[in-house]
Amino acid sequence: MLNIAELLLLGSCVGFLSGFFGIGGGTVLVPALMLMGFAIKDAIGISSMQMVFSSIFGSYLNRKNRSLDLRMGLIIGSGGFVGAIFSGFMATKMDDALLESIFLLFAIFALVRLFIQPKTPKKQREVSEWILFVLGIFLGVAGMLVGVGGSILLVPILVGFLHIDIKRAVSSGLFFVVFSSISGFASHYISRGVDLHSGIVVGLSSLAGVYLGIILKERVSVLLQRRLLVLFYLIIVIYLLFRLF
Repeated sequence: MLNIAELLLLGSCVGFLSGFFGIGGGTVLVPALMLMGFAIKDAIGISSMQMVFSSIFGSYLNRKNRSLDLRMGLIIGSGGFVGAIFSGFMATKMDDALLESIFLLFAIFALVRLFIQPKTPKKQREVSEWILFVLGIFLGVAGMLVGVGGSILLVPILVGFLHIDIKRAVSSGLFFVVFSSISGFASHYISRGVDLHSGIVVGLSSLAGVYLGIILKERVSVLLQRRLLVLFYLIIVIYLLFRLF
């Protein structure tokens, strides 16, 4: 069990990364909690709760900044809410090594898609609302299964396959997490319980970090943000490989 000061510092750092990269926070929070001695299933539960705080606040700020595509976010997010309902019950049936392996695959996929994305921007593709909804269901299940919200996959998909501007994709990714994290937290809490004390402290302290991360996101160039996102995923992949092998 971490003390209050450690939880506050952890929450602030996670919130900053969440706002800047448009991720739910679990991408860094789950590995950080495991590094500090938490079992992965406990870390996933805390992460799902923290993401509720950071994603709602971050999406509110993105909406104020007019960088949030509300229509697209609502469609994908609705699918994510449906999918994440099953995540907690599925996680209880899997062992820790399998969950860590799934988490690693998430990070590798995101890294590869961002790394090989062409530099020349292409016209945004028109996608059926049903495809977006089904995509949301899949990401809701898969993301909340390991406590990452699903945006770790959604942002690369929006940028790499649908050719959406990375700043809009980041905002949509964070908005998606609002739906998947609320549903996923409820599922994890019902299925095996969640450390509510740690989740609340980390979640509340993450709000200040989210605010700073979103401010900085709007001030840096798209190229720099992209390079930093690739570096971020690379660090996560190396850490998980070290844990598993």
